[in-house]
Amino acid sequence: MGWKEAAEPVLTRMPAVQRPEGHVPFKRKLAWTAGILVLYFFLTNVTLLGTASGATDLFGEFRAILAGEHGSLLQVGIGPIVTASIVMQLLGGANLLGLNTDDPRDQILYQGLQKLLVIVMTALTALPMVFAGGFLPAQPALSIGGLTLGSFEVQLLIFLQVFIGGILILYMDEVVSKWGIGSGIGLFIIAGVSQRLVAGFLSLNEEGFFYSWYQIITGQMNVDVLSSDGLFFLLSHEGGQIVALFTTVLIFSVVVYAESVRVEIPLSHARVKGARGRFPVKLIYASVLPMILVRALQANIQFMGQIIYSQMGESMPAVLGTYTDDQPASGFFYYTAPIYSPDDWMWWTAAVSQDAWQVMIRVSVDLTFMIVGGAIFAIFWVETTNMGPEATARQIQNSGMQIPGFRQNVGVIEKVMERYIPQVTVIGGALVGLLAVMANMLGTIGAVTGTGLLLAVSITYKLYEEIAEEQMMEMHPMMRQMFGKE
Repeated sequence: MGWKEAAEPVLTRMPAVQRPEGHVPFKRKLAWTAGILVLYFFLTNVTLLGTASGATDLFGEFRAILAGEHGSLLQVGIGPIVTASIVMQLLGGANLLGLNTDDPRDQILYQGLQKLLVIVMTALTALPMVFAGGFLPAQPALSIGGLTLGSFEVQLLIFLQVFIGGILILYMDEVVSKWGIGSGIGLFIIAGVSQRLVAGFLSLNEEGFFYSWYQIITGQMNVDVLSSDGLFFLLSHEGGQIVALFTTVLIFSVVVYAESVRVEIPLSHARVKGARGRFPVKLIYASVLPMILVRALQANIQFMGQIIYSQMGESMPAVLGTYTDDQPASGFFYYTAPIYSPDDWMWWTAAVSQDAWQVMIRVSVDLTFMIVGGAIFAIFWVETTNMGPEATARQIQNSGMQIPGFRQNVGVIEKVMERYIPQVTVIGGALVGLLAVMANMLGTIGAVTGTGLLLAVSITYKLYEEIAEEQMMEMHPMMRQMFGKE
Protein backbone atom coordinates (compact mmCIF):
# COMPACT_ATOMS: atom_id res chain seq x y z
CA MET A 1 0.00 0.00 0.00
CA GLY A 2 1.42 3.38 -1.04
CA TRP A 3 1.16 6.61 0.92
CA LYS A 4 -1.76 7.77 -1.20
CA GLU A 5 -3.90 4.76 -0.34
CA ALA A 6 -2.97 5.07 3.36
CA ALA A 7 -3.65 8.80 3.56
CA GLU A 8 -6.72 8.90 1.31
CA PRO A 9 -9.32 8.25 4.07
CA VAL A 10 -7.97 11.24 6.02
CA LEU A 11 -7.23 13.65 3.16
CA THR A 12 -10.55 13.14 1.40
CA ARG A 13 -12.44 13.86 4.63
CA MET A 14 -10.77 17.19 5.36
CA PRO A 15 -13.44 19.89 5.92
CA ALA A 16 -13.81 21.97 2.77
CA VAL A 17 -15.94 24.79 1.42
CA GLN A 18 -18.34 23.33 -1.11
CA ARG A 19 -17.85 24.49 -4.68
CA PRO A 20 -20.80 26.27 -6.29
CA GLU A 21 -22.90 24.18 -8.63
CA GLY A 22 -23.02 26.10 -11.87
CA HIS A 23 -22.44 29.78 -12.50
CA VAL A 24 -22.24 32.27 -9.60
CA PRO A 25 -23.56 35.72 -10.63
CA PHE A 26 -21.08 38.58 -10.53
CA LYS A 27 -22.98 40.52 -7.87
CA ARG A 28 -23.03 37.48 -5.60
CA LYS A 29 -19.28 36.99 -6.06
CA LEU A 30 -18.76 40.64 -5.20
CA ALA A 31 -20.95 40.26 -2.10
CA TRP A 32 -18.99 37.21 -0.88
CA THR A 33 -15.68 39.02 -1.44
CA ALA A 34 -16.87 42.15 0.39
CA GLY A 35 -18.29 40.07 3.24
CA ILE A 36 -15.01 38.19 3.77
CA LEU A 37 -13.12 41.50 3.66
CA VAL A 38 -15.36 42.97 6.38
CA LEU A 39 -14.91 39.79 8.45
CA TYR A 40 -11.13 40.05 8.00
CA PHE A 41 -11.05 43.62 9.35
CA PHE A 42 -13.34 42.60 12.21
CA LEU A 43 -11.12 39.68 13.25
CA THR A 44 -7.95 41.83 13.11
CA ASN A 45 -9.56 44.03 15.77
CA VAL A 46 -10.46 41.15 18.11
CA THR A 47 -7.74 41.23 20.77
CA LEU A 48 -6.42 37.94 22.13
CA LEU A 49 -7.90 37.24 25.55
CA GLY A 50 -5.36 36.73 28.33
CA THR A 51 -2.30 38.42 26.82
CA ALA A 52 -0.16 40.74 28.92
CA SER A 53 1.72 43.86 27.79
CA GLY A 54 5.20 43.70 26.27
CA ALA A 55 4.44 41.36 23.37
CA THR A 56 6.92 41.20 20.48
CA ASP A 57 5.74 40.67 16.91
CA LEU A 58 7.77 37.74 15.57
CA PHE A 59 6.83 38.61 11.99
CA GLY A 60 7.86 42.25 12.50
CA GLU A 61 8.59 43.89 9.16
CA PHE A 62 7.00 40.97 7.30
CA ARG A 63 3.58 41.82 8.70
CA ALA A 64 2.54 43.81 5.60
CA ILE A 65 3.18 40.73 3.44
CA LEU A 66 1.87 38.03 5.79
CA ALA A 67 -1.26 40.06 6.66
CA GLY A 68 -3.09 39.61 9.95
CA GLU A 69 -2.55 41.85 12.95
CA HIS A 70 -0.23 41.41 15.90
CA GLY A 71 -2.06 40.66 19.14
CA SER A 72 -5.33 39.89 17.36
CA LEU A 73 -7.19 36.70 16.55
CA LEU A 74 -5.42 36.71 13.16
CA GLN A 75 -1.99 36.71 14.80
CA VAL A 76 -0.41 34.23 12.36
CA GLY A 77 -1.96 35.83 9.26
CA ILE A 78 -1.43 33.94 6.02
CA GLY A 79 2.00 32.70 7.19
CA PRO A 80 1.00 29.01 7.61
CA ILE A 81 -0.81 28.99 4.24
CA VAL A 82 2.23 30.40 2.45
CA THR A 83 4.65 28.08 4.29
CA ALA A 84 2.53 25.07 3.36
CA SER A 85 2.51 26.27 -0.27
CA ILE A 86 6.32 26.47 -0.22
CA VAL A 87 6.60 22.88 1.05
CA MET A 88 4.04 21.60 -1.44
CA GLN A 89 5.68 23.38 -4.37
CA LEU A 90 9.11 22.07 -3.44
CA LEU A 91 7.77 18.51 -3.05
CA GLY A 92 5.74 18.79 -6.24
CA GLY A 93 8.61 20.36 -8.19
CA ALA A 94 10.90 17.49 -7.16
CA ASN A 95 8.08 15.01 -8.01
CA LEU A 96 8.32 13.41 -4.57
CA LEU A 97 4.57 13.22 -4.05
CA GLY A 98 3.77 11.19 -7.15
CA LEU A 99 0.56 13.16 -7.70
CA ASN A 100 -0.83 14.01 -11.13
CA THR A 101 -2.82 17.23 -10.76
CA ASP A 102 -4.71 16.41 -13.97
CA ASP A 103 -6.25 13.39 -12.23
CA PRO A 104 -9.37 14.43 -10.21
CA ARG A 105 -8.52 11.90 -7.47
CA ASP A 106 -4.97 13.22 -7.13
CA GLN A 107 -6.28 16.79 -7.13
CA ILE A 108 -8.41 16.00 -4.07
CA LEU A 109 -5.43 14.34 -2.36
CA TYR A 110 -3.19 17.33 -3.17
CA GLN A 111 -5.69 19.85 -1.79
CA GLY A 112 -6.33 17.73 1.29
CA LEU A 113 -2.61 17.31 1.95
CA GLN A 114 -2.01 21.04 1.57
CA LYS A 115 -4.89 21.82 3.95
CA LEU A 116 -3.59 19.32 6.51
CA LEU A 117 -0.14 20.88 6.21
CA VAL A 118 -1.61 24.36 6.81
CA ILE A 119 -3.26 23.11 10.02
CA VAL A 120 0.03 21.59 11.20
CA MET A 121 1.96 24.76 10.30
CA THR A 122 -0.59 26.88 12.17
CA ALA A 123 0.00 24.83 15.32
CA LEU A 124 3.80 24.88 14.87
CA THR A 125 3.74 28.66 14.38
CA ALA A 126 1.45 29.33 17.35
CA LEU A 127 3.32 27.09 19.82
CA PRO A 128 6.59 29.09 20.04
CA MET A 129 4.68 32.37 19.95
CA VAL A 130 2.80 31.43 23.11
CA PHE A 131 5.13 29.10 25.02
CA ALA A 132 8.61 30.38 24.08
CA GLY A 133 10.33 33.67 24.81
CA GLY A 134 7.35 35.76 25.84
CA PHE A 135 6.39 36.77 22.30
CA LEU A 136 2.77 36.60 23.46
CA PRO A 137 3.17 36.84 27.25
CA ALA A 138 0.23 35.50 29.25
CA GLN A 139 -1.33 37.10 32.28
CA PRO A 140 -0.41 35.30 35.54
CA ALA A 141 -4.11 34.66 36.21
CA LEU A 142 -7.42 35.27 34.47
CA SER A 143 -10.98 35.13 35.77
CA ILE A 144 -13.74 34.17 33.34
CA GLY A 145 -17.28 33.89 34.70
CA GLY A 146 -16.09 33.01 38.18
CA LEU A 147 -13.53 30.49 36.85
CA THR A 148 -9.90 31.39 37.63
CA LEU A 149 -7.25 30.21 35.21
CA GLY A 150 -3.60 29.85 36.11
CA SER A 151 -0.65 30.91 33.96
CA PHE A 152 -0.43 27.64 31.99
CA GLU A 153 -4.19 27.54 31.40
CA VAL A 154 -4.08 31.13 30.10
CA GLN A 155 -1.28 30.15 27.70
CA LEU A 156 -3.40 27.27 26.44
CA LEU A 157 -6.30 29.68 25.95
CA ILE A 158 -4.11 32.07 23.93
CA PHE A 159 -2.79 29.16 21.85
CA LEU A 160 -6.33 28.01 21.05
CA GLN A 161 -7.31 31.52 19.98
CA VAL A 162 -4.28 31.88 17.69
CA PHE A 163 -4.88 28.39 16.26
CA ILE A 164 -8.57 29.06 15.62
CA GLY A 165 -7.66 32.35 13.94
CA GLY A 166 -5.25 30.53 11.63
CA ILE A 167 -7.94 28.00 10.67
CA LEU A 168 -10.47 30.79 10.10
CA ILE A 169 -8.20 32.61 7.66
CA LEU A 170 -7.61 29.30 5.81
CA TYR A 171 -11.31 28.83 5.16
CA MET A 172 -11.88 32.52 4.48
CA ASP A 173 -9.30 32.20 1.70
CA GLU A 174 -11.15 29.15 0.38
CA VAL A 175 -14.50 30.98 0.38
CA VAL A 176 -13.05 33.82 -1.71
CA SER A 177 -11.33 31.42 -4.12
CA LYS A 178 -14.53 29.40 -4.75
CA TRP A 179 -17.34 31.91 -4.28
CA GLY A 180 -15.70 35.31 -4.67
CA ILE A 181 -13.32 37.16 -6.98
CA GLY A 182 -9.56 36.58 -6.93
CA SER A 183 -7.93 34.84 -3.97
CA GLY A 184 -8.26 35.39 -0.25
CA ILE A 185 -4.48 35.66 0.19
CA GLY A 186 -4.29 38.50 -2.32
CA LEU A 187 -7.33 40.19 -0.81
CA PHE A 188 -5.87 40.12 2.72
CA ILE A 189 -2.53 41.53 1.51
CA ILE A 190 -4.31 44.37 -0.29
CA ALA A 191 -6.39 45.09 2.83
CA GLY A 192 -3.40 45.19 5.18
CA VAL A 193 -1.16 47.24 2.89
CA SER A 194 -3.92 49.71 1.99
CA GLN A 195 -4.75 50.26 5.65
CA ARG A 196 -1.12 51.03 6.47
CA LEU A 197 -0.65 53.19 3.38
CA VAL A 198 -3.68 55.36 4.18
CA ALA A 199 -2.45 55.67 7.78
CA GLY A 200 0.98 56.71 6.45
CA PHE A 201 -0.58 59.60 4.56
CA LEU A 202 -3.23 60.70 7.06
CA SER A 203 -1.81 59.92 10.55
CA LEU A 204 -1.86 62.95 12.84
CA ASN A 205 1.69 62.41 14.09
CA GLU A 206 5.24 62.70 12.80
CA GLU A 207 4.82 59.51 10.77
CA GLY A 208 1.97 61.02 8.71
CA PHE A 209 3.09 62.55 5.41
CA PHE A 210 0.57 65.40 5.29
CA TYR A 211 0.92 66.14 9.01
CA SER A 212 4.71 66.39 8.71
CA TRP A 213 4.46 68.83 5.81
CA TYR A 214 1.81 70.83 7.67
CA GLN A 215 4.28 71.28 10.52
CA ILE A 216 7.10 72.18 8.11
CA ILE A 217 5.02 74.75 6.19
CA THR A 218 3.54 76.37 9.32
CA GLY A 219 6.97 76.61 10.96
CA GLN A 220 6.14 74.26 13.84
CA MET A 221 9.05 72.14 12.65
CA ASN A 222 12.17 74.27 12.25
CA VAL A 223 13.94 73.13 9.08
CA ASP A 224 16.71 75.04 7.28
CA VAL A 225 16.07 73.94 3.70
CA LEU A 226 19.23 75.68 2.46
CA SER A 227 21.54 73.52 4.56
CA SER A 228 22.61 69.98 3.69
CA ASP A 229 21.14 68.67 6.96
CA GLY A 230 17.83 70.37 6.27
CA LEU A 231 17.68 69.02 2.74
CA PHE A 232 18.49 65.50 3.95
CA PHE A 233 15.74 65.85 6.57
CA LEU A 234 13.17 66.70 3.89
CA LEU A 235 14.26 63.70 1.84
CA SER A 236 14.46 61.24 4.73
CA HIS A 237 11.74 58.96 6.02
CA GLU A 238 11.78 60.72 9.41
CA GLY A 239 11.22 64.15 7.83
CA GLY A 240 9.52 65.27 4.65
CA GLN A 241 9.51 61.74 3.18
CA ILE A 242 10.11 63.05 -0.35
CA VAL A 243 12.11 59.95 -1.34
CA ALA A 244 9.41 57.70 0.15
CA LEU A 245 6.70 59.53 -1.84
CA PHE A 246 8.79 59.27 -5.02
CA THR A 247 9.34 55.54 -4.44
CA THR A 248 5.63 54.95 -3.78
CA VAL A 249 4.62 56.68 -7.03
CA LEU A 250 7.45 54.95 -8.92
CA ILE A 251 6.35 51.47 -7.74
CA PHE A 252 2.78 52.18 -8.85
CA SER A 253 3.98 53.33 -12.28
CA VAL A 254 6.52 50.53 -12.83
CA VAL A 255 4.15 47.75 -11.77
CA VAL A 256 1.28 49.02 -13.95
CA TYR A 257 3.68 49.37 -16.90
CA ALA A 258 5.20 45.91 -16.32
CA GLU A 259 1.73 44.36 -16.16
CA SER A 260 0.93 45.86 -19.58
CA VAL A 261 4.12 44.55 -21.25
CA ARG A 262 3.27 41.30 -23.01
CA VAL A 263 3.82 39.09 -26.03
CA GLU A 264 0.49 38.42 -27.72
CA ILE A 265 0.17 35.13 -29.64
CA PRO A 266 -2.56 35.35 -32.30
CA LEU A 267 -5.37 32.77 -32.18
CA SER A 268 -8.21 31.90 -34.50
CA HIS A 269 -11.19 29.61 -34.03
CA ALA A 270 -10.93 26.33 -35.92
CA ARG A 271 -14.65 26.19 -36.78
CA VAL A 272 -16.06 29.70 -36.44
CA LYS A 273 -14.72 31.67 -39.38
CA GLY A 274 -13.61 35.19 -38.46
CA ALA A 275 -13.44 34.49 -34.72
CA ARG A 276 -10.02 35.63 -33.61
CA GLY A 277 -8.26 36.33 -30.34
CA ARG A 278 -4.88 36.67 -28.70
CA PHE A 279 -3.17 34.77 -25.91
CA PRO A 280 -1.13 37.26 -23.82
CA VAL A 281 2.17 36.12 -22.28
CA LYS A 282 2.83 38.92 -19.79
CA LEU A 283 6.23 40.03 -18.59
CA ILE A 284 5.13 39.19 -15.04
CA TYR A 285 3.61 35.93 -16.27
CA ALA A 286 3.67 34.11 -12.92
CA SER A 287 2.22 37.16 -11.13
CA VAL A 288 3.84 38.43 -7.94
CA LEU A 289 2.47 35.67 -5.71
CA PRO A 290 5.74 33.64 -5.94
CA MET A 291 7.41 36.66 -4.32
CA ILE A 292 5.24 36.06 -1.26
CA LEU A 293 6.75 32.57 -1.06
CA VAL A 294 10.30 33.96 -1.18
CA ARG A 295 9.62 36.56 1.51
CA ALA A 296 7.81 33.98 3.62
CA LEU A 297 10.87 31.73 3.43
CA GLN A 298 12.99 34.63 4.68
CA ALA A 299 10.40 35.33 7.38
CA ASN A 300 10.62 31.73 8.58
CA ILE A 301 14.43 31.97 8.77
CA GLN A 302 14.16 35.12 10.91
CA PHE A 303 11.36 33.47 12.90
CA MET A 304 13.72 30.61 13.79
CA GLY A 305 16.45 33.08 14.71
CA GLN A 306 14.14 34.90 17.13
CA ILE A 307 13.11 31.62 18.76
CA ILE A 308 16.72 30.41 19.13
CA TYR A 309 17.77 33.76 20.61
CA SER A 310 14.81 33.76 23.03
CA GLN A 311 15.92 30.35 24.33
CA MET A 312 19.72 30.76 24.30
CA GLY A 313 20.15 34.50 24.86
CA GLU A 314 23.76 35.68 24.99
CA SER A 315 25.00 32.07 24.85
CA MET A 316 23.85 31.85 21.25
CA PRO A 317 26.84 31.03 18.94
CA ALA A 318 28.28 34.17 17.35
CA VAL A 319 28.26 32.54 13.93
CA LEU A 320 24.46 32.39 14.11
CA GLY A 321 24.23 35.99 15.21
CA THR A 322 23.99 38.51 18.00
CA TYR A 323 20.86 40.51 18.73
CA THR A 324 20.39 44.14 19.73
CA ASP A 325 16.89 45.31 20.71
CA ASP A 326 15.51 41.97 19.47
CA GLN A 327 16.98 42.56 16.00
CA PRO A 328 19.93 40.62 14.48
CA ALA A 329 23.11 42.71 14.54
CA SER A 330 25.67 40.24 13.16
CA GLY A 331 26.14 36.65 12.07
CA PHE A 332 24.02 34.39 9.87
CA PHE A 333 20.64 35.81 10.85
CA TYR A 334 21.85 39.37 10.19
CA TYR A 335 23.18 38.60 6.72
CA THR A 336 20.01 36.68 5.74
CA ALA A 337 17.68 39.41 7.06
CA PRO A 338 16.02 41.38 4.25
CA ILE A 339 16.61 45.09 3.77
CA TYR A 340 13.47 46.65 5.20
CA SER A 341 14.15 50.39 4.84
CA PRO A 342 16.91 52.96 4.06
CA ASP A 343 17.98 52.80 7.72
CA ASP A 344 19.19 49.22 7.18
CA TRP A 345 21.82 49.93 4.52
CA MET A 346 22.94 53.59 4.80
CA TRP A 347 26.11 52.74 6.74
CA TRP A 348 27.26 56.36 6.84
CA THR A 349 24.35 57.34 9.13
CA ALA A 350 23.94 56.80 12.85
CA ALA A 351 21.09 54.35 12.22
CA VAL A 352 23.56 51.63 11.12
CA SER A 353 26.16 50.31 13.58
CA GLN A 354 27.66 47.71 11.23
CA ASP A 355 30.66 48.27 8.96
CA ALA A 356 30.16 48.99 5.26
CA TRP A 357 31.37 45.53 4.20
CA GLN A 358 28.83 43.85 6.50
CA VAL A 359 26.02 45.95 5.06
CA MET A 360 27.12 45.17 1.49
CA ILE A 361 27.12 41.43 2.24
CA ARG A 362 23.58 41.73 3.59
CA VAL A 363 22.41 43.68 0.52
CA SER A 364 24.09 41.15 -1.81
CA VAL A 365 22.49 38.18 -0.02
CA ASP A 366 19.07 39.86 -0.14
CA LEU A 367 19.43 40.61 -3.87
CA THR A 368 20.59 37.07 -4.64
CA PHE A 369 17.84 35.54 -2.52
CA MET A 370 15.09 37.60 -4.15
CA ILE A 371 16.27 37.43 -7.77
CA VAL A 372 17.21 33.72 -7.83
CA GLY A 373 14.38 32.72 -5.47
CA GLY A 374 11.88 34.79 -7.46
CA ALA A 375 12.86 33.02 -10.69
CA ILE A 376 12.79 29.53 -9.11
CA PHE A 377 9.46 29.97 -7.34
CA ALA A 378 7.98 31.54 -10.50
CA ILE A 379 8.85 28.34 -12.39
CA PHE A 380 7.30 26.18 -9.64
CA TRP A 381 4.23 28.43 -9.59
CA VAL A 382 3.68 28.19 -13.36
CA GLU A 383 4.00 24.40 -13.34
CA THR A 384 1.75 23.78 -10.32
CA THR A 385 -1.01 26.19 -11.40
CA ASN A 386 -1.38 24.78 -14.93
CA MET A 387 0.16 27.84 -16.59
CA GLY A 388 3.03 25.97 -18.24
CA PRO A 389 3.37 25.36 -22.02
CA GLU A 390 1.76 21.91 -21.94
CA ALA A 391 -1.26 22.91 -19.81
CA THR A 392 -1.73 26.15 -21.80
CA ALA A 393 -1.62 24.25 -25.09
CA ARG A 394 -4.34 21.88 -23.86
CA GLN A 395 -6.51 24.81 -22.77
CA ILE A 396 -6.21 26.47 -26.18
CA GLN A 397 -6.93 23.18 -27.93
CA ASN A 398 -10.00 22.49 -25.76
CA SER A 399 -11.40 25.97 -26.43
CA GLY A 400 -11.41 25.21 -30.15
CA MET A 401 -8.75 27.82 -30.94
CA GLN A 402 -5.55 27.36 -32.92
CA ILE A 403 -2.49 29.39 -33.89
CA PRO A 404 -2.83 30.60 -37.51
CA GLY A 405 -0.26 28.98 -39.79
CA PHE A 406 0.23 25.95 -37.52
CA ARG A 407 -1.51 22.59 -37.43
CA GLN A 408 -4.30 22.18 -34.89
CA ASN A 409 -2.32 19.88 -32.63
CA VAL A 410 -1.54 20.09 -28.91
CA GLY A 411 2.12 19.22 -29.46
CA VAL A 412 2.54 21.97 -32.07
CA ILE A 413 0.89 24.59 -29.85
CA GLU A 414 3.05 23.46 -26.92
CA LYS A 415 6.24 23.96 -28.96
CA VAL A 416 5.16 27.52 -29.81
CA MET A 417 4.41 28.23 -26.14
CA GLU A 418 7.82 26.88 -25.13
CA ARG A 419 9.42 29.69 -27.10
CA TYR A 420 7.95 32.28 -24.74
CA ILE A 421 6.57 31.02 -21.42
CA PRO A 422 9.73 29.54 -19.75
CA GLN A 423 11.92 32.52 -20.65
CA VAL A 424 9.32 35.14 -19.67
CA THR A 425 8.62 33.29 -16.39
CA VAL A 426 12.29 33.43 -15.33
CA ILE A 427 12.79 37.05 -16.46
CA GLY A 428 9.57 38.21 -14.81
CA GLY A 429 10.30 36.41 -11.51
CA ALA A 430 13.82 37.86 -11.35
CA LEU A 431 12.58 41.35 -12.25
CA VAL A 432 9.95 41.34 -9.50
CA GLY A 433 12.63 40.24 -7.01
CA LEU A 434 14.91 43.10 -8.07
CA LEU A 435 12.07 45.63 -7.83
CA ALA A 436 11.13 44.39 -4.36
CA VAL A 437 14.66 44.87 -2.98
CA MET A 438 15.10 48.29 -4.60
CA ALA A 439 11.72 49.44 -3.26
CA ASN A 440 12.68 48.34 0.26
CA MET A 441 16.03 50.13 0.02
CA LEU A 442 14.39 53.44 -0.91
CA GLY A 443 11.46 53.13 1.52
CA THR A 444 7.78 53.95 1.03
CA ILE A 445 5.04 55.98 2.64
CA GLY A 446 3.52 54.45 5.75
CA ALA A 447 4.52 51.34 7.65
CA VAL A 448 4.44 49.14 4.54
CA THR A 449 7.65 47.79 3.04
CA GLY A 450 8.46 48.28 -0.62
CA THR A 451 7.77 44.59 -1.18
CA GLY A 452 4.34 44.89 0.44
CA LEU A 453 3.42 47.86 -1.76
CA LEU A 454 4.72 46.07 -4.86
CA LEU A 455 2.55 43.05 -4.06
CA ALA A 456 -0.51 45.16 -3.28
CA VAL A 457 -0.34 47.15 -6.53
CA SER A 458 0.17 44.08 -8.70
CA ILE A 459 -2.56 42.06 -6.96
CA THR A 460 -4.96 45.03 -7.25
CA TYR A 461 -4.21 45.23 -10.98
CA LYS A 462 -4.91 41.50 -11.35
CA LEU A 463 -8.11 41.90 -9.34
CA TYR A 464 -9.21 44.72 -11.64
CA GLU A 465 -8.63 42.47 -14.68
CA GLU A 466 -10.61 39.62 -13.08
CA ILE A 467 -13.51 41.95 -12.28
CA ALA A 468 -13.50 43.21 -15.89
CA GLU A 469 -13.47 39.60 -17.13
CA GLU A 470 -16.34 38.64 -14.81
CA GLN A 471 -18.40 41.60 -16.02
CA MET A 472 -17.72 40.68 -19.67
CA MET A 473 -18.80 37.07 -19.08
CA GLU A 474 -21.89 38.28 -17.24
CA MET A 475 -22.86 40.35 -20.28
CA HIS A 476 -21.96 37.61 -22.79
CA PRO A 477 -22.79 34.16 -21.29
CA MET A 478 -21.30 32.33 -24.30
CA MET A 479 -17.87 33.60 -23.23
CA ARG A 480 -18.07 31.44 -20.10
CA GLN A 481 -18.29 28.29 -22.19
CA MET A 482 -15.43 29.41 -24.44
CA PHE A 483 -13.11 30.02 -21.49
CA GLY A 484 -14.26 26.95 -19.56
CA LYS A 485 -15.87 28.94 -16.74
CA GLU A 486 -19.08 26.92 -16.85
